[in-house]
Parts: sequence; structure tokens; C-alpha cells
Amino acid sequence: MNITKNNVDALNAIVTIELAKEDFQGNVDNVLKNYKKSANIPGFRKGAVPMSLIQKQYGTAVLFEEVNKLLQENLNKFLTEEKLDILGNPLPVAKDIDWKADTLSFDFELGLAPEFTVDLDSKNNITKFNIVADDAMLEEQIEFIQKQYGKIVSKEKSEEGDDIRVKVSNEEEGISNEVTFNIGDVRTKTNQKKFIGKKVGDVVTISTKGLFEDEQKLVSVLNIDTEKANGLDVEVSFEITEINTTEKAELNQEFFDKLFGEGVVTTVEELKAKIKEDAEKQFASQGDQKFTNDVVEFLIENTDFELPATFLKKWLQTASEKPLTEEEANEEYAKSEKGLRYQLIEGRIITDNNLQITFEEIKDYTSNLIKEQMAQFGQLEPSEADVDNIVSRVLTNQEEVRRISEQLMQEKMVKLFSEKTNAKVKQVSYKDFVKEAYEA
Repeated sequence: MNITKNNVDALNAIVTIELAKEDFQGNVDNVLKNYKKSANIPGFRKGAVPMSLIQKQYGTAVLFEEVNKLLQENLNKFLTEEKLDILGNPLPVAKDIDWKADTLSFDFELGLAPEFTVDLDSKNNITKFNIVADDAMLEEQIEFIQKQYGKIVSKEKSEEGDDIRVKVSNEEEGISNEVTFNIGDVRTKTNQKKFIGKKVGDVVTISTKGLFEDEQKLVSVLNIDTEKANGLDVEVSFEITEINTTEKAELNQEFFDKLFGEGVVTTVEELKAKIKEDAEKQFASQGDQKFTNDVVEFLIENTDFELPATFLKKWLQTASEKPLTEEEANEEYAKSEKGLRYQLIEGRIITDNNLQITFEEIKDYTSNLIKEQMAQFGQLEPSEADVDNIVSRVLTNQEEVRRISEQLMQEKMVKLFSEKTNAKVKQVSYKDFVKEAYEA
């Protein structure tokens, strides 16, 4: 057997495997002998079928199978030993084979990963947002929680901020629904006033055009599909069947204990501090995700390298469960090219910065996740034995191990990006973050 590699260019190569007859004939003969022992062919006793007949009936198929096994085994071994960084899988080159020849030659196309460098500290316009819970937000959140834990009180006449239950109808448009919404959900003060000062049994007729800020709210209230709601401008009747308000829960010790456990919070200032701490943990996650996405986009746009596109498109035609046409493969490549580029960039970053994950790191990370979850349910000081038992169970699930590993690697990448990308750090409220990050 002889295996050689010839580089077509920096991104493509051909591996040629030459098999001499002695490389595979012994395996073929052994398989055929086993077939002879067990073959059931009419006119012959079991085990007494002539080898010539076995050869005629099974020889070609066995030869194909044994040669293919030998090719795959030695091709994979060659790629490993040569430490070739390939994209996709090797593709056999179609050519006529003389299966009776003393030497068989097979060619395989390879798509090679490109050589490139990743410059994390190059000049960029990336902003890393430090999102804080400002006083206005804390007051809003406290009021929301007070209402959430408050008492619903029925009313005779509606006022601003009340919840009203209504029967919604427009016979011509086939609209009929019964739903509850807050008067404050209505988009303009003018329209809100039409629902204020009403009693049960009163009917408000109003246009659907611009009735709610969010089109999905209109979909929900009218119980219609999104397509119909788009641009809908008809008069709809709202018959009021119920009016309710919520008496806010008092900010006392009973309320604090209900939220966080006995004695954890004892004052309004401590309540604000706790809400601020919990909110900013969530904000940090959102800020990190936005930051990571921006760094990824920057790296994809600014890390220059070529891909073996022709090879990859050809490989995509054969790689999916259902073979793709050339046009379908081109479309699939266009959709996946950016993702493939970042996979290569990420792999280079991990290697260059030694970001590999050890099993001990996974165990420690899982342990901390479990302790955080237990704390949310009031178990602030679980025993190490209890935590270790849960960790052991979690780590027997390979899907969980994969998910936790990805989460841990994501945190390592965020830390690395924060240290090396020279991004501008900006402190903002959550509302300003949403405005600057997603509405610009």
C-alpha cells in the first residue's frame, strides 16, 4: 500500500491510495471461505458449494466491501498521522477502476483549512455596555411586584390604570372575543379616555387603527391572525363586563419574607438593593451576549482568509440526508459560510489562548450552577455531599455536559474579549441599552 498527498493549491489537495492485491486479497478470501461454510444454494449440501460458484455469486460485492473498508481505515489513519486540518470529509474522485488489476489506485479530494491569524486587539468601534438598574426602574419594579402580590378589587366605574373585561365584536369582520386588558395598554390618551368613567354594561365603539402600541396586542384582544391585524381599520364594539383594580401589597416584613424568605430583607432600601442585584445579574448576561455578537461580527468581517468554496459546495451535495442539486448546495453554502468562518476563527482563538476546558472545571462550574439554583429555592447552605450527588447525576448526561461545556466556554470567550478587544465601556440604564443596542 502506498499513500501520497499532492497539493493542488493552499486550500485543496488530492490524496492517492494505491492498493496492491496482497493488501486486500487475504481478507476477501477469508470472507468468501466463511460464505462457503454457511451458503445455502439449491442442489448443494451446506458447506459443499464449490468455491468457484461462491466467487461468481459473491466475489465482486465482497471485493468492493473489503477494499472500501481498507480505504477508509487507512485514509483516516493518514489524515491523523499527517495532522491535516480538513474541512468537510474527503470526497472520492470518480474514475474507472480495473478491479482485476494487480494494483488499484484511488483518489480523494480534500478541502484544507486556511492559515490565518486573529487580531483581537485591532482598532474597532465595539461598545461593551455596563447595564445598571437606575432608580426609576427600581421604583417601577417595586410597584409591579406590589401589584403582582396585591389584591384584586371589583369596581363600579372605570378609572385610569384599571383592568377591564370586555366582549369584543364586529359581526361583519367575524370578530368575537372575551378578553381582559389594562386601560393603560391603549395607545393614546384620547382613546384611553373613551374607556374611563364607564360602568359594567357600557359599550365603547372605537377604531382598531393604532389602538395598541403593539400589533400583537391587537391580535390577542380581537383574537384574529397577524395577517388580518396588519393595517386593520374597522369600528369594533367593546362591551364592558367587569372592572377591576389592584390594591398594591404593603411594603412590610410579611411582604419582604414572602418574596425572599424570612429575615433576608427587612427594609425598603434592602429591597431595592436586592432587586438591583438580581436585575443587574440578568442585565450582565444580556450585555455580554450583545458584546459577544458584536465581537463575532467584527472578527468575521475583519479576519481575512479564503475557503475551498468549490470543494465545500461539492461536499454539501453529498453530506445531507437527501442529496442536494448544485443550485441547492450553492444556496446552502451561502447560508452557512459566515458560520463556518466563525467556527474556524473561534477554533484559532481557543488554540492561541489555551482556552481548553478540563473536566475539573466542568465539575466546579456545574457545582456553582446547582448552588445558585438551590439558593433560589431557599437552600442557602446545602451540604457538599448533596451538591456532589447532584453534580454526579448531571454529568452522567452527555447532552448536559455538552451544554454546560458550551456555557463555560462562552464565559471564557467573553472574558477574553473583554480583556483584549479594546472595546469602549459604556454605563447605561436598561432602557437606554435597548435603545442604543437594538433600536439604532
